[in-house]
Amino acid sequence: MSHGFEMKPAAKPPVPANATLAAVARLLDKYNKLAVFLGMIALLLTSCILTYSVVVRYFFHHPTDWQDEASVFMLVGVIFLCSAYVQSLRGHIGIEALASLLSPTANRIRMFIVDVVSFAFCAFFAWKSWTLFHEAWVDGQTTSSTFAPPLWIPYSMMAVGMSMLTLQLLVQVLTRITGTKEAV
Repeated sequence: MSHGFEMKPAAKPPVPANATLAAVARLLDKYNKLAVFLGMIALLLTSCILTYSVVVRYFFHHPTDWQDEASVFMLVGVIFLCSAYVQSLRGHIGIEALASLLSPTANRIRMFIVDVVSFAFCAFFAWKSWTLFHEAWVDGQTTSSTFAPPLWIPYSMMAVGMSMLTLQLLVQVLTRITGTKEAV
């Protein structure tokens, strides 16, 4: 059974050789650090909310109608807002069965193609997320529960998170094209 002790620590993302691209990468790194920090707080709050709900329901026989949606909204935020950070470390799930079979050149081409296709998919997803956010905002859409929080809240987190993931993928694609330099 493996617990990951034999794994190497995650490598830092490569520094783009292009100055403009390097500046965008630095801004993305700052965003990623903030998103991860806020994600940790949101996960802590979510655990507190769900624990509160269980205690109140069990000991005081008083149901809460807001805890599920508040928790889901925070989890949506964590997942989407931190996705660019995970991508910066290339931590998303990938099938590496081909990597060991391909030559280094073929593997670089494969990774470039995967990054371009991922960028296109995420760009489309980000665009659709922004349209969902806009519709929810303009129409005043809410959930169907008695708590009825506005749907623009999770849609906005989804739209921002997918936009940042798309930007992260764009930086990675352009870095592959323009090259990297040694980190200082």
